[in-house]
Amino acid sequence: MFDKLVSGDRPQGRTLGAILLLIALGLAFAPFLFPGTKSLDTAARISIFIVLVASYDLLLGYTGIVSFAHTMFFGIGAYGVALTLSAFGASFAAIALGTLGGAALAGLLALAIGLFSLRVKAIFFAMVTLAVASAFAVLASQLSWLTGGEDGLTYRIPRALTPAFRFADFRILDVRLDGRLLVYYLVFVSATLLFLVMLRIVNSPFGRTLKAVRDNAFRAEAIGYRVVWYRTTASVLSAIVAALAGALLAIWLRYTGPATTLSMEIMIDILLMVVIGGMGTMYGAMIGATLFVLAQTYLQTLMGAAEKATEALPLIPVLLAPERWLLWLGVLFVLSVYFFPDGIVGRLRSRR
Repeated sequence: MFDKLVSGDRPQGRTLGAILLLIALGLAFAPFLFPGTKSLDTAARISIFIVLVASYDLLLGYTGIVSFAHTMFFGIGAYGVALTLSAFGASFAAIALGTLGGAALAGLLALAIGLFSLRVKAIFFAMVTLAVASAFAVLASQLSWLTGGEDGLTYRIPRALTPAFRFADFRILDVRLDGRLLVYYLVFVSATLLFLVMLRIVNSPFGRTLKAVRDNAFRAEAIGYRVVWYRTTASVLSAIVAALAGALLAIWLRYTGPATTLSMEIMIDILLMVVIGGMGTMYGAMIGATLFVLAQTYLQTLMGAAEKATEALPLIPVLLAPERWLLWLGVLFVLSVYFFPDGIVGRLRSRR
């Protein structure tokens, strides 16, 4: 049963399996294990970014394509839901319409970019995607009548998904059974299903062909595989999954703007998560996204506590000042790349 669920892709190692199980259980029971708004928001963002990073790894790790347009597809999915909820009101039909519309538009745009650009060398394709993504971000910022410009869009979601709605009067482990709990599990279950679909794709004959194209495109084409078709299909699938992840973020935040979906900072974060977790493995997306989001959320708080604990020592409190958290996040990334050149998953599997 478990083999079918993960498409035969076992973690391959007790340590890796224990880490993945810990992440899965932590996210599944996050509302009860980690009560509080901040911790629940962190768990939801981890779930969403696992899907987003996995979809990008389909391009980078499995197909060998470097793209800087992934946040564009992520933003298209988020704006699709935001626009339909703003236009048609808070309803599940509007959410479904926005999700499907955003995914379809992302897929069509990825198809167009792939057909026109994937025949060129990798560096030129990366530059093309960077130009298209930058143009889209500028367009989203300028069309204030449609997208809200730099301020973004704030909208209402169905009442059943808001804290005002209670579907039971009792509590479980002192947690209210309200709409906030429902929307979290909507995000978590949807992200889990999308992740399992990604696992199925990369462990199918199609996924194995992508690896052959990544390793030696010339040889794959020589034995009869249409390299451009496989690369384009991978780009389309990756864009659709990224758009679906954007739709989940829009539902969770009830706000969509350029800073939350389209910024180059998010694209860099995705790259870092892929590298930290390990390229060419879906499980790397789980570990990379979890570690990075946790560091983004709690590293500054931990540094504040460390600063107070070492205030009697010379120089150390200055280095541990909370405003220097980005410096230490960079140090942690450098150390992770040095000690885990193949990513955490690659290192754990090689040890086995």
